Amino acid sequence: SAHIYTHNCSKMVKCPKCQKEVYFAERVTSLGKDWHRPCLKCEKCNKTLSAGSHAEHEGKPYCNNPCYAAMFGPKGFGRGGAESHTFK
Repeated sequence: SAHIYTHNCSKMVKCPKCQKEVYFAERVTSLGKDWHRPCLKCEKCNKTLSAGSHAEHEGKPYCNNPCYAAMFGPKGFGRGGAESHTFK
């Protein structure tokens, strides 16, 4: 009798944003997780991000500027304080 063997080494990973399965062709890896390319967006402004070109806070992606800097950066920098002035 013939036996059919199924080999499932790895389960499909789920996108941390939408919780749906991520297939190889649509996968982008960032923050140690596999995402759907359209799901890797800034949590604040919803801008689509590229792997490695963004900031992270508590496991969530943010664009470096302006969102991450405004939300989590030093409060005086770029906010009208003395630190925000540029000398030429």
